[in-house]
Amino acid sequence: MQFEPHCCGSKMENQSIRKLMRKYTGNTPPKNTTSGQRQNLPCIAPLVTTVEETLQTVSAQVQGHIPKWLHGSLLRVGPGKFEFGKDEYNHWFDGMALLHQFRLEKGNVTYRSKFLQSDTYKANRAANRIVISEFGTLALPDPCRNIFERFMSKFIPPIMTDNTNVNYVRYKGDYYISTETNFMNKVDIETLDNTEKVDWSKFIAVNGATAHPHFDPDGTAYNLGNSYGPRGSCYNVIRVPPERKDPKETIHGAQVICSITPTEAMKPSYYHSFGMTRNYIIFIEQPLKMKLWKIVTSKVRGKPFSDGMSWEPQQNTRFHIVDKHTGQLLPGMYFSKPFITFHQINAFEDEGCVVIDMCCQDDGRVLDVYQLQNLRKAGEGLDQVYSSIARSFPRRFVLPLDIHMNAPDGQNLSPLSYSSASAVKQHDGKIWCSHEDLHNEDLETEGGIEFPQINYSQFNSKKYHFFYGCGFRHLVGDSLIKVDVVEKTLKVWREDGFYPSEPVFVPVPDSGEEDGGVILSVVVTPSQNKSNFLLVLDAKNFEEIGRAEVPVPIPYGFHGTFVPSDETATRSGD
Repeated sequence: MQFEPHCCGSKMENQSIRKLMRKYTGNTPPKNTTSGQRQNLPCIAPLVTTVEETLQTVSAQVQGHIPKWLHGSLLRVGPGKFEFGKDEYNHWFDGMALLHQFRLEKGNVTYRSKFLQSDTYKANRAANRIVISEFGTLALPDPCRNIFERFMSKFIPPIMTDNTNVNYVRYKGDYYISTETNFMNKVDIETLDNTEKVDWSKFIAVNGATAHPHFDPDGTAYNLGNSYGPRGSCYNVIRVPPERKDPKETIHGAQVICSITPTEAMKPSYYHSFGMTRNYIIFIEQPLKMKLWKIVTSKVRGKPFSDGMSWEPQQNTRFHIVDKHTGQLLPGMYFSKPFITFHQINAFEDEGCVVIDMCCQDDGRVLDVYQLQNLRKAGEGLDQVYSSIARSFPRRFVLPLDIHMNAPDGQNLSPLSYSSASAVKQHDGKIWCSHEDLHNEDLETEGGIEFPQINYSQFNSKKYHFFYGCGFRHLVGDSLIKVDVVEKTLKVWREDGFYPSEPVFVPVPDSGEEDGGVILSVVVTPSQNKSNFLLVLDAKNFEEIGRAEVPVPIPYGFHGTFVPSDETATRSGD
């Protein structure tokens, strides 16, 4: 049910409360957050097409200059192979993981790539067909079996994929390639070889974890993962200690510090990330649902896992806050209108409140759009696909921690004078949260923003000024944007015909300035007559410092990280 304020008492009291609600939540219908019509979008099919791995190091051609202090490797991952034999994947998220390494040293840049040698990749390659199902693609029975064997194979539980193609994550100083299943692949970041497959469920009672953990300054990692049982599901907050007792340890010592019961046990929410402040974990339970009975029976029904995803906007979005130190779930019941978020920007504490900033969309059906057949369209068909998607915009929510039950109904509990976000107490004790837009209309012209990044090492969980992301005037990012969340202004980098990936902020050594550093982004093009390149921007003025062109095809990817050379040397010495 859509959340409605519950009021009782006299008619005059009810009118007063409704006036307060209009003041804080507005009295106008929600704005359409789709982009409007765009025509003649360029075809980007080559960016979501199988490429060859580049096993031999390739020297890049540098234009401008690469700062000499920039020593290390930009590591990225994303899908790079979309078929085996005659079998083709259906969804962009299904492609086999391709690992990328841009090494920067003394102003020079080299590039290499390698397919993750996961068990899934090796099994598919050996059979020359898709034998393990992915998010949007169901593996079909072996055609060499007889009819009875093919029928009975539908009742054998599916093998969980270890095609970890979403992000590089770090636990106890080691790097892993992660997705959202129970498997991670430990990787040697020098050679790009995977050295060990790690199963979360062997350490704690979870069936997977996100590819976006958060980290305390001492290296303690936090994550979220679901657990499933005969009675339904739980959301679990995970803590992994930073220290290791043995060099061969992986995520030993991981603990579930809090379990949260879903609103609907058999229909838990899908989530891709979460927020963290100095003292709290913020979990967003959104109305993009996973129907467990559909997922469990997907193989029998001849459907992929994605068939079990359901956008249910008749329900609202709920915020859960967990104390990181005690594992206690705070009693506050925070709700907002339905939205989905894939990536949080930052979160911090101020004046007794948790402030959380996120990239949000008002329609959760976006996952359906990223079918490969849609991404590879051209002409009017491509324009229609783009126009159907809700845009992602940065929003701020304020969640007051000290909620007094004797506070007047309809009162805005947020004390923050610098934010128009409100948290209005309802008669039943629930807190209705209305967001503040962290942008002006100019961001709508840029198609919204996604893949947000900040100066994480210095400003995560702190009050901050800037974040960086990709503008989306296409189905993939077509610009880089710096957002000032205080002044709500933008700086934009764009080059026609090129599509930049997630920006990665690298701070200048010994700089105390929030934007004192550079932005790294892998910029790709579908044109065979142009080169892909690693772009280096000055994070302060957002102007190009240099680029390093590589003469090999690179598909559009997901996430990555920059590893300084001194850190690489330390890991090599373990």
